[in-house]
Amino acid sequence: MRAQSQSAKTTPRTPREGHRPVAVPSNDPKMLLARARNAAFAEATKGNLGGGLGLLYDALQDEPMSHDLLADMAALLLAAGKLEHAAAYAERALQITPLHGPSLYTLAFTLSGRGEVDHAIGVLTELQNGPGRDSLQAEAPELVPVAMIELQRLTRIRNG
Repeated sequence: MRAQSQSAKTTPRTPREGHRPVAVPSNDPKMLLARARNAAFAEATKGNLGGGLGLLYDALQDEPMSHDLLADMAALLLAAGKLEHAAAYAERALQITPLHGPSLYTLAFTLSGRGEVDHAIGVLTELQNGPGRDSLQAEAPELVPVAMIELQRLTRIRNG
């Protein structure tokens, strides 16, 4: 085997030698959806929940069956304390994609906030094992332990 020359070992690769970026059309529906979701959460992070909700609402006009948009809308509504609306959006997302972990999470916390302990326990139980947990783990792993703590808390409340 021949040894590489010193210059070959230390010369950085130029972009042309490696992977080339793939151009995504600016009107690609998935890219537009991702941009809307990112912009909505950026607004919410800045303290502008209303602006984030407005962006998601506008995006839902174009993609009303997007479980991701519905789930995001539910999450922002939960953060805004709009429990009835948050539950409705989470349930719509779950109609499209049953056992979607983030939607189950949001639904469980809206139910808990409304005092529907048994129903919330049932939803959180879906996040203990199986597809619901796998989905939440894939999309928001930091929320799995929060959901399990809430399940334990609600179980203690129900049991006395």
